[in-house]
Amino acid sequence: MGTVNSRDGKLYLDFRYKGVRCREQTSLADTPANRQKLNKLLLMLEQQMKAGSFDYRHHFPNSPKVEHFTQLAKLSQFHAAGGRMLFSAFANLWLDEKRVEWRASQIETVEGILRCHLIPAMGTKMIATICKQDILGLRLSLCEVDALTNRSLSASRINHIMTYLRLILNEAAERFGFQTPWRNIKALPMPRTDIQPFSLVEVYRIIESVRDDFRPYYTVRFFTGMRTGEIDGLTWENIDFTNRLIHIRQSLVRGSLGLTKTSSSDRAIAMNQPVYEALQAQSELTKIRGKFVFCNRRGDALSHQNVTKRVWYPLLESLALEKRNPYQTRHTAATLWLAAGESPEWIARQLGHANTGMLFRVYSRYVPNLLGQDGAAFERLIGNGPKGGASK
Repeated sequence: MGTVNSRDGKLYLDFRYKGVRCREQTSLADTPANRQKLNKLLLMLEQQMKAGSFDYRHHFPNSPKVEHFTQLAKLSQFHAAGGRMLFSAFANLWLDEKRVEWRASQIETVEGILRCHLIPAMGTKMIATICKQDILGLRLSLCEVDALTNRSLSASRINHIMTYLRLILNEAAERFGFQTPWRNIKALPMPRTDIQPFSLVEVYRIIESVRDDFRPYYTVRFFTGMRTGEIDGLTWENIDFTNRLIHIRQSLVRGSLGLTKTSSSDRAIAMNQPVYEALQAQSELTKIRGKFVFCNRRGDALSHQNVTKRVWYPLLESLALEKRNPYQTRHTAATLWLAAGESPEWIARQLGHANTGMLFRVYSRYVPNLLGQDGAAFERLIGNGPKGGASK
C-alpha cells in the first residue's frame, strides 16, 4: 500500500507501480483534509493497478516517469504479440533506444533510411513474418534504375541500407525468440576504393596558387591527412604549438560539433614544419575571431560545400588538374608518407586508423608510382653480389 507524505509543506504520493517506486508531488498543502483526499485517490489508483486499467499518463501527465512506462507498455505488448508487431513499430522503437549511442549525424542518416527505404517496403509487415525472399526482393528493388532521375544507388549505398535492416531484424529475433530471416545473405560486391592522390609537385602547385586566405587551410589538409570534419571543426584550444601537436578531439558534421568518427580517430597529429608555419600564420588571421582555427569572417566554422564549390574546384580547373574531391588531400598525405618511408604504424596513428590494415589495402599500391623506382631497392641489394650476402 502506498502512503501520503509531505515535503516542504506540500503533499506527495509514494507508491510502487510495475516494480518501480514512484513519488509524485502535488501542490496540496499538508492539511488533514488534503491528506484524506489523497488517501482516497491512492486507494483508487491501487484498485486500477490491480484491475489492469491504470493509466500513468492520465493521472500524472507531467511526470518524467510517463515515458518510462510508455516504453514498458510497448515492449509488453510486443512480447504478448509474439512477433506480431509491425516492422514500422519495432524499427522506430529500436531507433529510439539507439539514440543515446549515436551521434546526431548517424541518427539523421538512419531516420532517412527508415523513412525512404525500409518502412515503405517493410512497414506494414509483421516483423516475425518477414522472410529471406522479402529481404532479397527489397535489395533487388534498390538496384533498379529510378525512372525519374535515370540513376541507381551504388552498391555501397545499398549495402549500407541493408545493414540497418539486418540489425533491426536480428535484434527483434534475439529479443523475441524467433529465427532471424537474415541467413547467408552476402553484401553486394563493391569496386575497389578509387583514390586519386596528388603528386608532391601538384601539391605545391595547388598551395602556391590558392588564394592567400586559404593557403594555410590547404597546407594543413595536404600535410596532416585530416578528414574534412576534423579540420573544419578544429579549435584553437586543440593546437599545441609548444609540443607541435594537433589534438583531434571533435569533428564538424552537418554544421554541428560532435565526437570523432571512431575511438581511434581521437588522436594527436605531429606538426611538420610547413604545418607549423601555416598554423602560426593562421593564428594571426583568425585567432581573434573566435574558437575555430579555420573560419569565415564572422568567426563561424567553414561550410565545406561552399569552400569546395567556390575555392577548391575552381582552383583545380585553373591549374588544369583533374577534378577530384577535397578528401583526396587525406589520401595524398597517406601516399606521400608511405613514399617517404615513414613507419606504417606511425602513419596509421596520424590518420586515425585502428591498425595498418586499411593503410596497406588502400594506399600502398600507389607508392611505387610516386617513387618511380619499382623494385629499385631490391635491385641495389642483389647488385652487390656475393660479397654483400651472409657469410657461410
